[in-house]
This record gives sequence, C-alpha cells and structure tokens, in this order.
Amino acid sequence: MLNVPVSKVSLSLDEDVLSEARHRAGRRELSSYVNEALRRQLQRDRLAELLVEMDAESGPIPDDVMEQARQPWRSAPVSKRRRSA
Repeated sequence: MLNVPVSKVSLSLDEDVLSEARHRAGRRELSSYVNEALRRQLQRDRLAELLVEMDAESGPIPDDVMEQARQPWRSAPVSKRRRSA
C-alpha cells in the first residue's frame, strides 16, 4: 500500500455503530475500517454527482430502457446476483 499522509480526527459516533464496527474490525483495525467505509461513501457520492450531471446533460433514461436493463437482474437467482454485485 502507498505511504499516504494521514490525519488524526475526533469523531462522535452512535455507540451501537461504533460497537459493531469495533467487533467487525477489531480495535486495532478500526481506523482502516472507517477509512475504507469513508472511501466507499465518497465514491458513491462522486457517482451520484456524475449521474446528476449526465441526467442534466442528456435527460433521464427512458423507463423502457431502464426496465430492459433491470430484467437480467430480476430473473437471475439470488445467489448469482450476490456474486455479481
């Protein structure tokens, strides 16, 4: 992994969220766990911004095209959808 500069911060988190995160990540890995969660959220935010920009530029995707795109997902077995996601 790259040697990326880091900053220490103080956060206020819901106790139940923090407890589960510590359980899943281990106390010593909590920073990495939170960092990766933030990284994923930032990626989702950027994608949402891109979709808004594309929608403004080209208009919304027609309903029939969206339905056609959804069909393979709806007909796939649940176990296969989880592997593909």
